[in-house]
This record gives sequence, C-alpha cells and structure tokens, in this order.
Amino acid sequence: MRIILMFVAILLGSLAPAAADDVGAAQAVIRAQEQAFGRDDAAAAYSHAAPAIRQIFPQADIFMSMVQNQYAPVYRHRSFEFGEARSDGGRIAQRVHIVDANGEAWEALYTLERQADGSLKITGCSLLRAGQAV
Repeated sequence: MRIILMFVAILLGSLAPAAADDVGAAQAVIRAQEQAFGRDDAAAAYSHAAPAIRQIFPQADIFMSMVQNQYAPVYRHRSFEFGEARSDGGRIAQRVHIVDANGEAWEALYTLERQADGSLKITGCSLLRAGQAV
C-alpha cells in the first residue's frame, strides 16, 4: 500500500496543473461513474474503466463487487467534492474529497488517461483516510 501511495505522490508531483477543458472532461467521467455507483448500475460504472482495469476485472459485476468491498467510501458517501487536478499530455490526476456514509473524511486520487478514440477512462483510484500519513 505504501508503494502505491508513494507512486501516486510522485505521479501527482510530476504533473502540471491541468487545463480547464481537461479538468472538466475528467470530472465529468468521474462524476458519471460516481452516479452509476449510486444507482447500482454496474455496466455504466464499468464503462468508465480503462482497458487495463477491465483486464483485471473482466466483467461489470466483478468490478462492482470490488468497488463495494475495497472502495466503500467511493461506492456510498455523504459528499463527493473535486479538489486539485494536474495533467501531463493525455494523463490527468484528480483529487476528490469524500465524506463516507459514517461521516469519515477520505481523500481519493483518480487517474485518467486519454484513449486512442479520444475518450478519457479511469486508470486508477487511490483512497486514503484524510489525515493519514502517506
């Protein structure tokens, strides 16, 4: 877990502040997935996952089960607010401030990548309890 968090910190530090168009597009993708989770729409949520994620979780229901079990604050929450975003070419890192169903604060770092067809897909999400050391 620490290795992943260190990688995320390095990635975020190496990216430049994101252009407004990129930020808006990335936030729209993340928001669409977040709303799909809220509706328990596995197919819609899965449609925003990048090919590498889809290889690991080859079916929408498997992906949804993983999110429910490992990313409960993303799956169900009281609030979900966008923070800082950075970009480098076709890659975007977007911070999200989350308050889970129990009132606990979390920080999520979503990474997205522009695909060959021009769409943005979510390549990962790192979740850390707010205030927790990296």
